Amino acid sequence: MADSSFDIVSKVDKMEADNALHQAQKEIEQRYDFKGVGASIDWSGEKLLMKASSEERVRAVLDVFQSKLVKRGISLKSLDAGDPFASGKEYRIEASLKNGIEQEQAKKINKIIRDEGPKSVKSQIQGDELRVSSKSRDDLQEIISLLKSSDLDIDIQFTNYR
Repeated sequence: MADSSFDIVSKVDKMEADNALHQAQKEIEQRYDFKGVGASIDWSGEKLLMKASSEERVRAVLDVFQSKLVKRGISLKSLDAGDPFASGKEYRIEASLKNGIEQEQAKKINKIIRDEGPKSVKSQIQGDELRVSSKSRDDLQEIISLLKSSDLDIDIQFTNYR
């Protein structure tokens, strides 16, 4: 019998993130506490750029965006937001969405699978994702629940289960 396998990936649906951004823009335009403070959020290339006249307001813009991401099913672990910094008369926060599993994180996940998972399970790093395979589908299910319960710094999804 052939091995069963699945891939561990970390991807953000670009359309969902875009929808969350548009919802946040609408809320920022309509909310009374954002009137007259120059609050905005928009894409700046691959990064997100949030602006406002004060540090508290720019943090509030980030908070609105985070709530929209959560409502759209995107984990906040995928959002990499910096600290507010002054730029002229306004404050800015630059943020980006993490895609792919970095080598260091992949090694950490690999170690968890080796140390705590069933011995029949094999995992290998393939670029920015991991392939986990085993003869037993039950072992693969056990690995999925093990990784869901472990505290990782990234948001992971399980794809290509066969």
